[in-house]
Amino acid sequence: GASHVIVTSWVFRDGTLDHDRLQSLVGKIGKNRLVLDLSCRKKGDDYFVVTDRWQKFTELKLSYETLKTLAQSCDEFLIHAADVEGLCRGVDLDLVQKLAEWTPIPTTYAGGARSLADLEEVTRKNKNRIDLTIGSALDVFGGKGVIYEEVVAYNQAILKFWP
Repeated sequence: GASHVIVTSWVFRDGTLDHDRLQSLVGKIGKNRLVLDLSCRKKGDDYFVVTDRWQKFTELKLSYETLKTLAQSCDEFLIHAADVEGLCRGVDLDLVQKLAEWTPIPTTYAGGARSLADLEEVTRKNKNRIDLTIGSALDVFGGKGVIYEEVVAYNQAILKFWP
């Protein structure tokens, strides 16, 4: 009954994207059911996909060209900002803004959200082009920064402006 399959580091081997594995997945489950989870970390001014519990940098640098190419093989992206993931210290707005400029398909950003203000800022910065996940800070997961009902109400209000 799942609508999509989320795939992480399985499509990488020895620090590079394994195109054969990716195409094998597309052939088996279909592009329209595949979400590529690209966990990344900042190196210099760039963001690179990381694997093995976010410890190993791959050769794959996030960019407009990278996302445009990968979008031909999937329906959505899930981008984890590993440098801030789970810390509840705020989102990486630089990465969010770059994703909003680069991505040609629906994209969800994950990492660092700590308050409803973070959701508002992400929405404002990218004109509702990037979705945000809230994990550790959410009350239903034991967090203290964000109340689930407030997130639902905010999203329902936003939909009136950006259908």
